[in-house]
Amino acid sequence: LGCGSGRAALPLAERGYDVVAADLSRPMLQVTLRKASPIRAVGKLLPLHVNLVDLECLADQTADHAICLFSTLGMIQGQENRRKLLRHTARILRPGGSLLLHVHNRWAAVTQPGGIGSLVGSWWRASRSSQWEFGDATYNYRGIEGMFMHRFSKRELLRELKVCNWDVSEILSVSIDGSKIVDGAKISGGYIVWCTAAE
Repeated sequence: LGCGSGRAALPLAERGYDVVAADLSRPMLQVTLRKASPIRAVGKLLPLHVNLVDLECLADQTADHAICLFSTLGMIQGQENRRKLLRHTARILRPGGSLLLHVHNRWAAVTQPGGIGSLVGSWWRASRSSQWEFGDATYNYRGIEGMFMHRFSKRELLRELKVCNWDVSEILSVSIDGSKIVDGAKISGGYIVWCTAAE
């Protein structure tokens, strides 16, 4: 879910999984396909151009597992839209299927230059507009101006998963630079969550 240039989809296909690589960006899907062509994948790779909040094109219980990494969930603006993705994913998975999810930690901002001001600004804007939530931010990223990102607190993330009928099996804190798993007492850069759809 949000396959981008295939960082997770291609290694999975190489390992024999049949992968539906879903993304809103046609150029990213084209990059994935170009990178896949020389690979001798055992599994199949099916590109799917789709908005992740509207996955009606996928039938119930058609996938064994789902992966939504690199804070793709946070790139979706609006709590209800993010919930649509989480609910669709639960519907699409077969019984016993699992979701591997990564999000950025809202409080990591305190470790960055201007981060406290950014948090205060996000809170202030959220208190004044129903279209903005605490944790929402825009920033320039790899040549993209004004990229949107919702950063989660751990409490918010667990609440959203519960509301969308997910049982959390494990939650890991990732270092600020994303290179390793860290002790939960430290400020983390984000979270990796392993969860299964509640029965």
